[in-house]
Amino acid sequence: MVDKIREVILKTLYDIDYNEAYSNIALNKQLKQAKKEKIEIDKRDISFISEIVYGTVSWKLTIDEIIKKYSNIKIKKISPWILNILRMSIYQIIFLNKVPKSAAVNEAVNLAKKYGHTASTNFVNAILRKIDKKDYEEFFEIKDNVERISKTTSMPTWIVEKLLEQENLNKVEEICKNSNIRPKIYIRINTLKTNKQDLMNKLKEENIKCEDTDSRDFLELKDIRNIEKLESFKQGLYTIQDMQAGQVALILNPKSNEKVLDACSSPGGKTTYLAELMKNQGEITAWDIHTHRVKLVKDAYTRLGITIIKEEKKDASIYEEKYFETFDKILLDVPCLGLGVLRRKPDIKWQRKLSDINEITKLQKEILQNCSKYLKKGGELVYSTCSILKEENEKIIENFVEKNKNFEIQKQLSTFQNEKTDGFFICKMKKI
Repeated sequence: MVDKIREVILKTLYDIDYNEAYSNIALNKQLKQAKKEKIEIDKRDISFISEIVYGTVSWKLTIDEIIKKYSNIKIKKISPWILNILRMSIYQIIFLNKVPKSAAVNEAVNLAKKYGHTASTNFVNAILRKIDKKDYEEFFEIKDNVERISKTTSMPTWIVEKLLEQENLNKVEEICKNSNIRPKIYIRINTLKTNKQDLMNKLKEENIKCEDTDSRDFLELKDIRNIEKLESFKQGLYTIQDMQAGQVALILNPKSNEKVLDACSSPGGKTTYLAELMKNQGEITAWDIHTHRVKLVKDAYTRLGITIIKEEKKDASIYEEKYFETFDKILLDVPCLGLGVLRRKPDIKWQRKLSDINEITKLQKEILQNCSKYLKKGGELVYSTCSILKEENEKIIENFVEKNKNFEIQKQLSTFQNEKTDGFFICKMKKI
């Protein structure tokens, strides 16, 4: 009999792999479908499902290398259903100590019976019974640095090579290893409606475990899913946001009654933090290029009770004279490759490619050059990305400052993903 919980995992992985769906969207869709089918899924089940889905997606490259070792059929020739049964099972055998190998194999065989045929069931059984943790450990013996890092951290070789161009070997290994750590969940306190202690008390009433952080406006949540259903969330008492992402707004440091532009604002996390820092006094113009993403910004500030944000569909890379020297401060959290948030969005590793760098940096330069003209003299601008490649960060700023002598760098910092935060680049400049 097929385990319904593992079947939800398989359907999610199939959707991600075959339909190129984002992990979080595919997972939420399958959980909703399971609820419709009256499949009983408790909190521990959701945690288990989430762990295997994100773990399997994160470790796909490494897992596929192990499959290649034992399969006489090429990866591309294996049925997507059978391939994902193998992937999720190998993830459990290699990376999850709490799942006995016998259980992983038996459940995989049951799934193969339903989603394959006799030959594929025998194929799954034969491969999984050969799998051992040593299959992963052998990758550490590889002499070539790029290949070793790629296979031991499940990182595409082109990303490893790009990182080695700018960082030393040990640093690159650390960055790639950290990209597979499951991220902590942080919430930003809506200081317009509550304070840290009151919110902690409210969450305790809702049986939500949280811990204080060293950041004034953030708390860490423990073991939580479906946070949007909590009454405290619906009341707009907080926003889900990584602490490093919040640094972008803090560094821009907007004041009450200033005119601020957030030119790439969706989904609104940083935009709404700007408004909270301004005590909901002043004016924030929020742009995004897509209608549905503009709506996300409106939904975000409406829930939080913010009234100073005016959202608009607009392409920030196209210059408009009417905005010339209009704003006191500008935030440019530009589109990027997102290599600093791989632990949160592992799909990025498999969707991005080397050729994307030229296209994305061209767009970043256009947005920065155009929007810099919208800043008043004496105003301040923050350029930021959630990426870790210097082409998207330091080199963009160097190029810009060289061409625009009326801008000076006031602060610049970059971080790589670790156990606490994502990877980000932030640069604050002043128009002199």
